[in-house]
Amino acid sequence: MTENDRLGVGMVGYSFMGAAHSQAWRTVGRVFDPRPQPVMSVLCGRRADHTAAAAERLGWASVETDWEKLIERPDVELVDICTPGDSHPEIAIAALEAGKHVLCEKPLANSVAAASAMTEAAEKASARGIRSMVGFNYRRVPALALARRMVADGRLGTIRHVRAQYLQDFIVDPESPMMWRLDRERAGSGALGDIGAHIVDLTRFVTGQEITGVSGMTETFVHERPLDDGSGAYGRVTVDDAAAFLARLDGGAMATFEATRFATGRKNAMRLELNGSAGSLAFDFESMNELLFYDRTEDAETAGFRRVLATEPEHPYLHAWWPPGHGLGYEHTFTHQMRDLLEAIGTGGDPEPSFADGLAVQRVLAAVEHSSREHSVWTEVSRQHTS
Repeated sequence: MTENDRLGVGMVGYSFMGAAHSQAWRTVGRVFDPRPQPVMSVLCGRRADHTAAAAERLGWASVETDWEKLIERPDVELVDICTPGDSHPEIAIAALEAGKHVLCEKPLANSVAAASAMTEAAEKASARGIRSMVGFNYRRVPALALARRMVADGRLGTIRHVRAQYLQDFIVDPESPMMWRLDRERAGSGALGDIGAHIVDLTRFVTGQEITGVSGMTETFVHERPLDDGSGAYGRVTVDDAAAFLARLDGGAMATFEATRFATGRKNAMRLELNGSAGSLAFDFESMNELLFYDRTEDAETAGFRRVLATEPEHPYLHAWWPPGHGLGYEHTFTHQMRDLLEAIGTGGDPEPSFADGLAVQRVLAAVEHSSREHSVWTEVSRQHTS
């Protein structure tokens, strides 16, 4: 293997997303054999001792405590950003301007203005052969990639309805401590941006349509939480705990969205259902290897939803994995993400979802917040919303 067949990766952040990304970087070259092959060069975190321990555990060759130094390193050709949203723009734009490819976790930024600046930097870098991608990993669930293909092939006819939910309960306890995800300055928004962004992107991905207008509401149920410092003091929650909104798609479909971290008993219930003139599709991430399909053209006497087990080698990504019926898990979506990014870099293609896709999602989130804040019956998704 020549040096041109290798790509040095530097990752910033090593908590939940950093661990998932690390496993994917370790795995992708062994499963898919992409060109270039990733080299896990350096991990960056604020505390040297913690970062060194994480690097040893996760498989990184060296550490930095300053992301600017990481970008300067010649053994780093791709920067993987797994930090809170407030730091995404500065790191991503600096990396792109330095000629580094960039993978940035979702949501792309905390505001439309920041996402716009990142997208502009990405487009300028693309003209120099520098690639960028935003990490909406659920696009890489084989069953959802299959759903997109079925919609594009006309199996559902004209899409009439979309129902999208993302339900969690990890902060339902009012005594759960404050964390960065509950701080608007760092996270941008709460359930809306954290998990609502995923179902907005999946709707765009599977249907191939854009969201043109929304009517939304957000709610914060617990306004103060104990600080995680043993002081007994409380901090103010400045983001939403739940969001719900109606939407219109540019293909004529109507949609409903719900994102909450207060759905008691629901751990990671991400659900998507499409109803079309010729059929329907339904997906639930808690059964992530399955897709339910209803074909309206079938004999009425025996018609009904049928279970498609998305584990065949003909299904997206699955030629490289196990025999049919041997299901995949959450971590594999990141492996697929890295494979697609590496192949785009190797072939000079444009990886998806792009920063422009991340910006499109951010505009929808901003419109929902505007609608909720202003108690607006309807808010168009447009460039004017920069909150």
